[in-house]
Amino acid sequence: MRALRAPKPLSPPPRLPAFFGYGRPVRTLLHAHRSAPALWGLAALALLAAALEALVRFGLVPKLVVAAPTETVVAIWRLAAEEGLLRALGATLLTAVAAVAAAAAAGLPAGYWLYKHPRFGLAYRNWLGALFAAPLVLVYPVVLVLFGRTYASTGFMGFVVGFVAIALYTREGFAAVSPTLVRVGRAFNLTPRQEFWKILLPAGAPMIFTGLRLGTIYALVNIIGVEYLINFGGLGFLVSETYDKFDTPGMYGAIVFVILVSGGMLWLLKRLQTWLRPA
Repeated sequence: MRALRAPKPLSPPPRLPAFFGYGRPVRTLLHAHRSAPALWGLAALALLAAALEALVRFGLVPKLVVAAPTETVVAIWRLAAEEGLLRALGATLLTAVAAVAAAAAAGLPAGYWLYKHPRFGLAYRNWLGALFAAPLVLVYPVVLVLFGRTYASTGFMGFVVGFVAIALYTREGFAAVSPTLVRVGRAFNLTPRQEFWKILLPAGAPMIFTGLRLGTIYALVNIIGVEYLINFGGLGFLVSETYDKFDTPGMYGAIVFVILVSGGMLWLLKRLQTWLRPA
């Protein structure tokens, strides 16, 4: 009988080349993969700015209609030094934050109450949907009569539309929670407080934060729109003032800051959602 031979040790796998990402740490690859969309977005924005610059410089697009990106950048510094850009930015930002915070403070409990009382939720869901789709900015003359030409008017316009969106999506978020999760929690004798914090809120968070983002967007649109219409306030007033002066680069510079305010608030909401409900 022949003795059994020990199997030969397996040869090590061939070393992969270092190009095309091989040989890099996994964490570095994941970081590069996550940052790729942002880099592509910045590259597309740079190409668009370069194309717009060329179109304006060669006279294919009138300067009175569209300002060259380089002129817009110069105009931003001028607005900051002469036209009170930072003051306008602070006024719009504080008004928007106050309006969204008040809308969240009122809309989140209202949406939860509609969820806990299904008859009222079914009765008022369509009403809230109709208000959400309606152009509520058109009621600004009534708001002016009530509050005058003050920051209270612009803030109240942002609060109303933000409240409708947040209350509607909060109710829908809680209603979309699987009943199985609720039954499992009750089987473990969870109190209503524990059921809310451990089941309802984590499961409904995606829809609730969708309502917060939409409420923020609509609140900013209404606040800046009313500032533009009544020539009062922050960035909306600055856009209106530069438009009346035929200052096209300055107008686009103010619009750039409107976009920055919107993007900054949405980024903060995304970070808050990640902190409350990590992936």
